[in-house]
Amino acid sequence: MVGTPETGKSAVVPSNRSDMTLVVVTGVSGGGRSTVARALENVNFYVVDNLPQALLLDMAELAFRAGGAARNTAMVLDVRSRAFSTDLAGAIRDLKGRGFQPRVVFVDADDEVLIRRFESVRRSHPLQGDGRLADGIAVERGLLAEAREQADVIIDTSHLNVNQLRSRVEELFGGEDARRLRVTVLSFGFKYGLPPDADFVLDARFLPNPYWVPELREHTGREEEVSRYVLGQNGAVPFVESYVRLINATVPGFEREGKRYLTVAVGCTGGKHRSVAIAEELASQLRHARLAANAQHRDLGRE
Repeated sequence: MVGTPETGKSAVVPSNRSDMTLVVVTGVSGGGRSTVARALENVNFYVVDNLPQALLLDMAELAFRAGGAARNTAMVLDVRSRAFSTDLAGAIRDLKGRGFQPRVVFVDADDEVLIRRFESVRRSHPLQGDGRLADGIAVERGLLAEAREQADVIIDTSHLNVNQLRSRVEELFGGEDARRLRVTVLSFGFKYGLPPDADFVLDARFLPNPYWVPELREHTGREEEVSRYVLGQNGAVPFVESYVRLINATVPGFEREGKRYLTVAVGCTGGKHRSVAIAEELASQLRHARLAANAQHRDLGRE
């Protein structure tokens, strides 16, 4: 899949390579790279899918010279490409040495989820050979270990459907000011596991659980009555305000270090009441502090 850049005499060529928004997408087979690619096209990226790693620099140069829509370019790498090598870090260094500022997105998922996805479409893993699906996944994880370490943002799709994944990508890359640090406040349930991409983990289980209030049990933290109950508890508002101050204090340093995506995970037992209400309030206060913040709810609706 190749997106089509705008053409014509009016195309604007960026004056510096750093003016481009250059995204490199990789990750495990079955993780959702194709969905990420389509979502980037939806927010006007010029997308090159299944690009051999050896052509990264040449493709970036072509996009730079083309200008127009190619000012936002995404390149999707796949280990099934015969030209794929494990030295993604070296390729990224080459891009930076030429003046580009690439952002690496790694798409991941739990092994059990990947196995279910492959089995549901009755496909073998591209690297399993004569072995099992688990063998192919293990080989691929070994090939991609360094790429994952080098990623600017890791998107774990284990608990995301196609629409949620598309929404996450569009929120990360769709705004006019995509170079600012973007904060995702992610609610979750501890009983479903920690989000692997969290930079901060907040524990809201110190607050009384609305689950034990009969009239609130079937409602969620996005609803006014639950939010009012949670935020009205002793310590709830200072808890949110303290993390607003902490995040505000760290943002300048993260931006200096080139970090563009920050995930603040807020957990409670099931991810339905307390964490959702706190995440919504925290995101709202961060926006009030002029940060690009949004709330997402990983486990809402699972119960």
